[in-house]
Amino acid sequence: MSNSKCPFCDRFEIILENEYWFSVFDKYPVNKGHILIVPKRHYSNYFESNQSELDSFNDILFKVKEFLSHEYHPNGFNVGFNVNREGGQTIFHTHIHVIPRYTNDVSEPEGGVRGVIPSKQKYNG
Repeated sequence: MSNSKCPFCDRFEIILENEYWFSVFDKYPVNKGHILIVPKRHYSNYFESNQSELDSFNDILFKVKEFLSHEYHPNGFNVGFNVNREGGQTIFHTHIHVIPRYTNDVSEPEGGVRGVIPSKQKYNG
């Protein structure tokens, strides 16, 4: 990791890690237990992940899920990432959000990540 202006390139309290990824609590959590999974290599776009990073991603994702399940007991999860400014990315070091979801944390959770465009979240399917 190496970028002096990147908040993820400074070492801080790591929750879990493997050879290619580390996880930390989100500084501005959407919900209790919101974690970010961040590659140790500095690059901005998840789709630029190399094969080793991709191969090891599920390892850390499932470890984070188990940690959150044990510590926070959520009823569901949202997992996602933003790519480029138009996709909502504000920190240009790849990071994946793991957001625990709880019964009644919002009144109508149907549509989940479709809510990135609020008028498209609800659908009759």
